[in-house]
Amino acid sequence: MSRIGKLPVSIPAGVTVTVKDHVVTVKGPKGELSQEINPIIGVEVDGNAVHVTRPDDEKASRAMHGLYRALIHNMVVGVSEGYTKVLELVGVGYRASAQGQVLELSLGYTHSIYLRLPNEIKVEAKMERNQNPIITLSSCDKQLLGQVCAKIRSFRRPEPYKGKGVRFQGEVVRRKAGKSAGK
Repeated sequence: MSRIGKLPVSIPAGVTVTVKDHVVTVKGPKGELSQEINPIIGVEVDGNAVHVTRPDDEKASRAMHGLYRALIHNMVVGVSEGYTKVLELVGVGYRASAQGQVLELSLGYTHSIYLRLPNEIKVEAKMERNQNPIITLSSCDKQLLGQVCAKIRSFRRPEPYKGKGVRFQGEVVRRKAGKSAGK
């Protein structure tokens, strides 16, 4: 039995979970999310808990058992509490500003990068004197939030020699010695 899959997902107050035609819909104060479930996986709502079951012990059904339980748990946490990721721009002259759903990034290229964010994501860009610019992204959808953060980070990944680039707050970048240190 999957250790993750057999755990029930507790439903907090103010959150409703419905299952209809292999689609799980979760509604809460932060929004509404839905996920299509493979027909071989069973999902039952009992009071304040969601139970995920599988029919047999085949490898594919064992894998999907834990996967769908984790996806449902992430949806419940997302609509009740939400998710937040903080990105930090490390480098001289790196800037970020947000106007509505458009994020403008200046990352040392000859041009600014304009990124249109999905409506489900709230963005806040903060620039303070003598501090690195900080981008705060929040959403109820964990997958979408991670995908957008990865896209922003891909514009200028942290490099190992000077540590410049877009990184998550608190992320440690392994530094390398330059050419002169090797002699």
